[in-house]
Amino acid sequence: MIFATRPHTCAASRHASISLCALACVLSANTAQADEASDADGAKQIVVTGAYTSDKALASGTGLDLTIQETPQSVTVITTQRIKDQGLHTLTDVVNNAAGISSQAYDSSRNGFSSRGFTISDYQVDGIPVQWDVGFSAGESLLDLAIYDHVEIVRGATGLMTGAGNPSASINLVRKHATSQELTGSVAGSYASWDRWSLTGDISTPITSDGTVRARVVGRYAKGDSFVDYLQDRTGIAYGVVDADLSPTTLLSVGASFQKNDPDGSQWGGLPVWFSDGSRTDWRRSKTTAAKWASWQSTNATQFLNLTQQIGSNWTIKGYANHTQNKGKLRLLYLSGTLDRDTGEGLSPLASRYQSRSDQIDFGLRVNGTFALLGREHELTLGASYAKQNFDYYSFARTSDLGSTGNFFEWDGSFEEPQWGERSQVVDRTTKQWGYYAATRLSLADPLHVIVGARLSSWTREGNYYGTAQDYGDRNRLLPYAGVLYDIVPGQTLYASYTKIFNPQNYQDRNGDFLPPVTGVNYEAGLKSSYFDGALTTSLAVFRIEQDNLGQIDPDHMVPGTTNQAYTAAEGAHSKGFEIEANGRILPGWEVSASYTGFKARDTNGVRINTLSPQRLARLFTTYAFQDGLEGLAVGGGVSWQGFTYTDATNPVTSKTERLGNPSYALVNLMARYRMNNGLSAQVNVANLFDKTYYSQIGFYSQYAYGQPRSVTATLRYEF
Repeated sequence: MIFATRPHTCAASRHASISLCALACVLSANTAQADEASDADGAKQIVVTGAYTSDKALASGTGLDLTIQETPQSVTVITTQRIKDQGLHTLTDVVNNAAGISSQAYDSSRNGFSSRGFTISDYQVDGIPVQWDVGFSAGESLLDLAIYDHVEIVRGATGLMTGAGNPSASINLVRKHATSQELTGSVAGSYASWDRWSLTGDISTPITSDGTVRARVVGRYAKGDSFVDYLQDRTGIAYGVVDADLSPTTLLSVGASFQKNDPDGSQWGGLPVWFSDGSRTDWRRSKTTAAKWASWQSTNATQFLNLTQQIGSNWTIKGYANHTQNKGKLRLLYLSGTLDRDTGEGLSPLASRYQSRSDQIDFGLRVNGTFALLGREHELTLGASYAKQNFDYYSFARTSDLGSTGNFFEWDGSFEEPQWGERSQVVDRTTKQWGYYAATRLSLADPLHVIVGARLSSWTREGNYYGTAQDYGDRNRLLPYAGVLYDIVPGQTLYASYTKIFNPQNYQDRNGDFLPPVTGVNYEAGLKSSYFDGALTTSLAVFRIEQDNLGQIDPDHMVPGTTNQAYTAAEGAHSKGFEIEANGRILPGWEVSASYTGFKARDTNGVRINTLSPQRLARLFTTYAFQDGLEGLAVGGGVSWQGFTYTDATNPVTSKTERLGNPSYALVNLMARYRMNNGLSAQVNVANLFDKTYYSQIGFYSQYAYGQPRSVTATLRYEF
């Protein structure tokens, strides 16, 4: 990177939240020169290396190859450098550190995510939508980042690219590829609190002498204990990809990945909230309800093929095929009820064994290019996608009696595992989604661009769910997309957008008809700014989200011929708020990622919704790499703060409604790294520096669990 300096001015902010954004313009005098390159599609990219932002074209929001500044929605990219600096390892780690989104643990192996007041239900891998169900999780929220280059997050409604889902956000995991024509790579080993250790290797090499065929292999193995009693985990990851230039205009990518999570002492749910006298419990953070034999084992396997063909200098065609298979093997113990304050007795055990299997195939085709009209150049994308998922879930009969939990104060996880009999299928369903989309970016004038597009989307589900037949969905639903961008001056862009999404629901009315899908609409406007030739990006956004046709109970009515409650479609929830974000380099060696999100999410009666997710979020992480005499040393740190969350639950003893709350809290993290000239580097990360006690979940089945205490991780990495 080449830097130059000039005098500058800056206006200070009066509020802490605005100060986070003001960090983006503190020293707006430095200029960074980016590296230019061409991607496989032939489109020019500007890639700011080693930064916390990127001007690389991304298609997560519109299918068009647009930069963050050219996309009329809130977009965050968690770059490779941030992943390394913060020591992020799983998808949940990303969510806990990204702007505008948050996580809520259900137990030791499941996490749900939300944004702007609504649950995140849309995920992509290399831009391909994948279907995950938190309730039947098979390790999806624990996907390891070792095989991914970066993560793209588009907030708001994303129906143009994802089809069905909620108007919250879409998370796109972008795989690593074999881009190097020379032997290069890294190996790393780490050791952390609670005897956790890992080994990671990432090697790229040319296969042919001219580098037209390249391969990349990634492997990782991690093992260790936890701050939670008896909880141990083993994770293995393997990934391989071959990228081949079949011709100067044709790129073929073929790859596969595999991840296995094999824990012991998995907790199902959380800790009991009440004693038998109606008073509240207060457990130590390491307390668990799990048995030592309990396990939420899962595997995730994928195989993919991408073929990109450049046609002339302005057009490309990309086709893909993808197969994903998730499996779960669950042996779990659930403790419920209230216990005697003196004897510790009173909890009831429930032991269950399940198996799950999800098979999804995806096919798609996308055409991107430019065309001339009225003397100006415009961009166009056309695409089609098809996905089919078969999901099977099995339950095993228990053939032996359960023992007593005894005194829970003396619980040591040695509860005997019952014997299991034959398995029976309780869920057997097939979900299909297909659609056709088009979008264009019209250049009406040098500073004025308009993006218009639409998706004709279909989603159906049929099968059986715990003895109930399922057959619902919607076909040929039109999802429009519209955005306008105006460049006030170079690097300063005003924008506004309207995006939509839909989500079929399995509710029936008093006539037996299925309710129409829930519809979500996102209105957004803001200012996006770019400094230092793209090394630093900032954004200020205001938004309003509306969700209609939400199923509401129809009192005194049942679905004809069933014992099921009837529902009616009602005007639903809304969310409105703002986001401020800054990512990138503000001085030579000084990287920063800062954001603040504030919103109010209410139902049709004005009552707060999704109360387990915070409506205030502040995230900051910054690093500084020293120059001159201290060259090679980098230090950093940050804070992640979230506002009050809660749930209202009924005390089973007093029958009164009580509020279970998680007060606002801040977690402070530090890092330091020293890089030597021989490619070796040593890094230390400290998480939750001040050992803050907080809840990772509260209210799920009227239980709670604690978040991770202070931990230290040391990493030794060799790069070549």
